[in-house]
Amino acid sequence: MTATTSPPATDETPDRAAPPPPGTWAPLRPLVLRLHFYAGLFVAPFLLVAAATGFLYAASFQAEKLLYAHELTVPDAGERKLPVSEQVAAARQAHPDGTVSAVRPSPDADATTRVLLSGVEGVDPNHTLAVFVDPYTAKVRGALEQYGSSGALPLRTWIDEFHRDLHLGEPGRLYSEFAASWLWVIAGGGLVLWFSRRRARRKLRGTRGRRRSLSLHGTVGAWVAAGFVFLSATGLTWSTYAGANIEELRVSLGQTTPSVSVSAAGGGEHAGHGAAAGTGGDAAHGVGLDKVLAAARGEGLSDPVEIVPPADASSAYVVKQVQRSWPEKQDSVAIDPATGEVTDVLRFADYPVLAKLSRWGIDLHTGSLFGLANQIGLMALAAALILLIVLGYRMWWQRGRGSVFGRPVPRGAWQQVPPAVLVPLLAAVAVLGYFVPLLGVPLAVFVAVDVVLGEIAHRRGRRTYAGGTTAKR
Repeated sequence: MTATTSPPATDETPDRAAPPPPGTWAPLRPLVLRLHFYAGLFVAPFLLVAAATGFLYAASFQAEKLLYAHELTVPDAGERKLPVSEQVAAARQAHPDGTVSAVRPSPDADATTRVLLSGVEGVDPNHTLAVFVDPYTAKVRGALEQYGSSGALPLRTWIDEFHRDLHLGEPGRLYSEFAASWLWVIAGGGLVLWFSRRRARRKLRGTRGRRRSLSLHGTVGAWVAAGFVFLSATGLTWSTYAGANIEELRVSLGQTTPSVSVSAAGGGEHAGHGAAAGTGGDAAHGVGLDKVLAAARGEGLSDPVEIVPPADASSAYVVKQVQRSWPEKQDSVAIDPATGEVTDVLRFADYPVLAKLSRWGIDLHTGSLFGLANQIGLMALAAALILLIVLGYRMWWQRGRGSVFGRPVPRGAWQQVPPAVLVPLLAAVAVLGYFVPLLGVPLAVFVAVDVVLGEIAHRRGRRTYAGGTTAKR
C-alpha cells in the first residue's frame, strides 16, 4: 500500500497550518463537518421552499388587512353596537345555507362581526364561510372563506397550505416536517463549526472568493442559528410524526392543553368542544347569544371572543377568548343554554407549563404573538435562510475549482472518534431518530449508502480518508 498526499487543505478540511487542539473535539470536527455539508446539500431545496413560503406567510398578515379592508372594517363607527343576535340574523338572511358554527363579535370600534357558517355548499369542509356584518347597522359587508382558529382568509390560507403541505394534502406535510427535522441539526452543526474556527479565520473584511463566502455564511449563520432552532422545534410540534410523538409525551406528563367542560349540567370532560359545529342554524338556543355573551363578560372575558353554539341538546355554549397577541387571552367559559348560568370556567393562567409554552411557541412561529414586529422578525429569518442556502451552494461550487461540482468532504471521520464518545453519541442519535423519524430514517439511509459507497471505493483500490490521504492498494 502506498499513500499519496491529497490536494491542499481547504476550509472544509482540517487546517494543517493550525491543527485543532488535542482532545475530544479534534476527531469530532470532521464528523460534524461531513454531516453539516451533506445535510445542507440535500436538505437545502426543502428548506428553500419552506423559507420562501414562510416569508410570504409572515407578510400575508399585513397584506390581508389591505386586501380585505372592505370586509374587515366598517366605514363609520357608530355610537352603539347592535345586539349580536340581530347581527347574526342579518348574516343568516344574506346566507341561509349551512349552520352557524361560531360568532366573533366586533372586537374593535371599526371592526366587523364575523358569523362563521359550516356546511356551506362550495366551501371546503375543513373551512367555514365568514360573513362580515357591520355591528352598527347590521349590513353585510361581504363573505369570505376562513380557515383555522387564527381566522385566516383566502390569501393567508392559500400561502399557509402551500407552506405546510405544498397543496398536496397529508402526503405533502412530509416535506415541511423533513425540513423542520433537519433545520436545527444544520444550524447547530454550523454554529459549532464556526465557533471552533480560529478567530482570525472568521473575519469577513479583507477576504476574497470562497473564503469570503465562507466568512459571510458563518457570520450570518451564527447570528440567526438560535432563531432557526426555535423555528425547527416549534414547527415539529404540529407535524405528522414528530408532532404525534410530542403529543404522546405531553399526555404521559399530564401537560396536554385542557378544555372547558361543555356539558350543560356542568358534567364530564368533552375535549372536542373546540371543533364542535353548531347545529341550530341561526344559533338561537335557549337564552340566546346576547345573554350568553353578557354572562361571559361577567366572568371577565374581554374582546376578542368567539361564541360556539351547543353541539347538541345536552351541550352548553362555549365562549372563549381568541387573542393570540401578547398578552394572550385564552380564557373560556361554558354556559347553560337553558338558564344562562356559567357551568365551567377555564383560565389560561391554569394551563400546564408545556401547554402554555406550546401556545406561545406556535403563535410566535406563525407571527401572531408580537404582531408586526414578530412578522418582520420571521421575514428576516426567512431571508437569512435563503441567503445561507445560496452561499452554501456557492461555496460548494467554488470548492470544485473549475469542475462542475464541488469536491465532497472525505468519509471515514467516524473512525477517528474514540469509542467512549462514539457509543453514547450513536445511542443519543438513535433515541432522537425514534422521536423525530424524518431525521432518523434519512440519516440511517445516508449512513448505509455512505458505507456501501466506501466499500465499493475500497474494493476498487482507492479510498479517501478524513485525514486527507488517499490510500491505494
